[in-house]
Amino acid sequence: MPPLPASPTLLKLAGAAFLSFAAFLLVMFEFQAQAIFPTHAVAPPGPLPRSAERVTLEAPDGNRLHGVHIPPTTAASKERTLILGFAGNAWNSEDAATYLHELYPAADVVAFHYRGYRPSTGSPSSAALLEDAPLVYDFAVSKVRPMRTIAVGFSIGTGVAAHLAGERPLDGLILVTPFDSLKAVASGHYPFLPVGALFRHEMDAAAALKGSKVPTAIVAAERDTIIPPPRTQGLRRSVGNLAFDRTIAGAGHNDIYQRPEFRDAMQDALEALG
Repeated sequence: MPPLPASPTLLKLAGAAFLSFAAFLLVMFEFQAQAIFPTHAVAPPGPLPRSAERVTLEAPDGNRLHGVHIPPTTAASKERTLILGFAGNAWNSEDAATYLHELYPAADVVAFHYRGYRPSTGSPSSAALLEDAPLVYDFAVSKVRPMRTIAVGFSIGTGVAAHLAGERPLDGLILVTPFDSLKAVASGHYPFLPVGALFRHEMDAAAALKGSKVPTAIVAAERDTIIPPPRTQGLRRSVGNLAFDRTIAGAGHNDIYQRPEFRDAMQDALEALG
């Protein structure tokens, strides 16, 4: 017996479901930048140390990036250390700089607002963040003239710092709650969607550090649900020179910063880089 033809009602329902799913995918494609770079969620910065200096640089396309330089609290020595900070996607970069200054008061700290994060101009994207990082490096090194330069990345900033290691000479990397691939992180959160075909903001940190000789420290959170442990483990396997690796027991992606064990780990990480 030949199969019965589909009823017009079923065809309409199937067509409506397909169009709804297609519309959802279109929205995901168009608005993923807002989800990955939630500039609207970044809080105003807290007070800066009195010694802090706001600085700016101009990108080749005319956009202006705004940042802050916090000098060491102690008298500058000939062996100055520069800490380049790359914040998480919803963290005000001035607050990230202040936090790094508290962790490393003997170092110069420089951090810039990502493109599209006020007051920096332009629109954020993975490509823009990766392209701007060498500009930040060149500006900071020229200003401070350090003996060594360490890049510290937090969350999405770990992808920026990892790529910078292949673009400019670094004396070390400290990666906090890092990932191997931003696309892999997104795919893990939305396994029912074709993320791979739609994702436009890849940062492949594992590929950037594969075979790298830059001493690298990893500080992870045991109960990280935003960047799950398998994504950090994927990065570990690729790091060419893993000088330090510590996981903070019981910590999550956001509460890790309030734990005294984290501060100890950050001090130990810097020492391990030499």
